[in-house]
Amino acid sequence: MNAPRFIFGLVLPLILRAERSAGAGFHFASYISNYMVLQKEPAGAVIWGYGIPGAMVTVTVGQDQEAIMKKVTSVNAYSSIWMVVLDPMKPGGPFELTAQQCFGKINSTLRVHDVLFGDVWLCSGQSNMQMTVSQIFNATRELSDTDAYQSIRIFSVSLVQAAKELEDLSLVDLDWSKPTSKNLGHGNFEYMSAVCWLFGRYLFDALQYPIGLIASSWGGTPIEAWSSERSLRACGIPWKRSVLPNSGHGPHAYSVLWNAMIHPLHNMTLKGVIWYQGEANMNLHRNLYNCMFPELIEDWRETFHRGSHGQTERYFPFGFVQLSSFLRGATPDDQCPEIRWHQTADFGYVPNRRMPNTFMAVAMDLGDRNSPFDSIHPRDKQTVAYRLHLGALAVAYGEKLTFQGPMPEKIELLADEGLLNLTYSQQIQVKINKKIFTVSCCDDHQCKWLPAPMDAFSTQTLTLNVSSCHGTLVALRYAWTTWPCEYKQCPLYHPTSTLPAPPFFALLQSRFLKSIEGS
Repeated sequence: MNAPRFIFGLVLPLILRAERSAGAGFHFASYISNYMVLQKEPAGAVIWGYGIPGAMVTVTVGQDQEAIMKKVTSVNAYSSIWMVVLDPMKPGGPFELTAQQCFGKINSTLRVHDVLFGDVWLCSGQSNMQMTVSQIFNATRELSDTDAYQSIRIFSVSLVQAAKELEDLSLVDLDWSKPTSKNLGHGNFEYMSAVCWLFGRYLFDALQYPIGLIASSWGGTPIEAWSSERSLRACGIPWKRSVLPNSGHGPHAYSVLWNAMIHPLHNMTLKGVIWYQGEANMNLHRNLYNCMFPELIEDWRETFHRGSHGQTERYFPFGFVQLSSFLRGATPDDQCPEIRWHQTADFGYVPNRRMPNTFMAVAMDLGDRNSPFDSIHPRDKQTVAYRLHLGALAVAYGEKLTFQGPMPEKIELLADEGLLNLTYSQQIQVKINKKIFTVSCCDDHQCKWLPAPMDAFSTQTLTLNVSSCHGTLVALRYAWTTWPCEYKQCPLYHPTSTLPAPPFFALLQSRFLKSIEGS
């Protein structure tokens, strides 16, 4: 008789404490709120939150006061987390999302209204991703142009760093919202991301169904802060556990933004990611960026796929912006071109075998000498977003269109004539005959870079004059400088899409590689 009383004496206080804390303890994850967008078919959206250990939770999706889907789960006894995967939904809405917790006599209900189903994109990086619509060209017009885009919903993560991976966001700058002039241009480098918003707007114009945009960016931050310990170790970088104070340029401590601003989103079902970062790595592990960036993409993909119970595609589309031009000041002129090259894992283009299912927006022709936010922050984010959305339509949505500028597929040396002939994989348009090509010319003593002027061109070929080289031609580079051309005036573009040819490096004689690197 005493044993049952003893057990009941232990359980009753737990029940009473659960009753007292039921209201506070039962809640959705931080980013599940009114006006949100959930990922549409063929994936199932993940809904989760916290509750009383052992309680039953019923999640209902309803429309016009009728339930169209119910999912039942229990709260994990150890983590206090409950989670369900909804059935795939067609794009549209609005819907009401309800979660009801039952634990003995305790009943608690949560409601989220005006929920849409569409495609959810995460936007991350440093200050060029963080710039708001109020900071870009034609800001007044852009801020007033929101009425037609109320099916695009926006969300912004607060600037937070953490020493360990957080399960949920600790702070939110902007809960899910319909776009307004106020939340699109809240302040300089605050919310909402202009590149993210404009990218989503172009996608909505093309797809005509809801788009959800999540901005999680911090200016002046290196890729190490956005990378997990796993991905940094994969590139041979000794991982540091210290959390450094914010220097005014964003935190530089390893993994602190991954821990606080990306990992907490990993249970979410995503369509894809866009990324704009790299300036902060011109003086930090620059030579390892060609490892760190592909590893970051791989690690994010694996983590989101696992966290969403397989609903986020394992190799979800990942787009990025290749660094724009800026007035370099004291910055060595090779640092920015090297980062641009390393952003492609040294291929010069994407997708490639090290970066599958990726797309890139070239931005080196969008330099802004007069930007009030410094030339490193060009204001033409419309063109950046437009070029990104072309890549997304091709890579993420399978549309047959031109989404990248021309790259040479064959290089032939006509030694007797002192010419180098380049054959491109697509048509080219030569806008201006500028000495933007350089060749590495080596003799027995040293290598030096010399200009290689354009001599002639046709619809898909370009001939360079390399007669100034009186040694061995070892390598060829295009646009290998921080500021290769004025605004939209680079020499080579695709004639109909007006996409610029990206910078490239081609090795012609590998035995001279060490000499080139030292020149």
